Amino acid sequence: MNVGVCYAEADRQLWLRLEVPDGSTIEQAIQLSGVLKQYPDINLENQKVGIFGKIVKLDTVVTDGDRVEIYRQITADPKLVKRRRL
Repeated sequence: MNVGVCYAEADRQLWLRLEVPDGSTIEQAIQLSGVLKQYPDINLENQKVGIFGKIVKLDTVVTDGDRVEIYRQITADPKLVKRRRL
């Protein structure tokens, strides 16, 4: 089945489409994608993951067409950033 794995930093984004075996988990899809080699600072024990914007656990089974997302830690309070722009 086909899934996408995406990760974004402030200056670059990565979106990979790949074929994974039926019954694969989010963690397995991330491992198969190779994104952890390209971004060695990703720590799946600390960072949240999701499918189409909904946070899920690493052992969640993916389905055909899912977009697996790896979320970065928030480095600034979004409300404070918005106030600074005004």
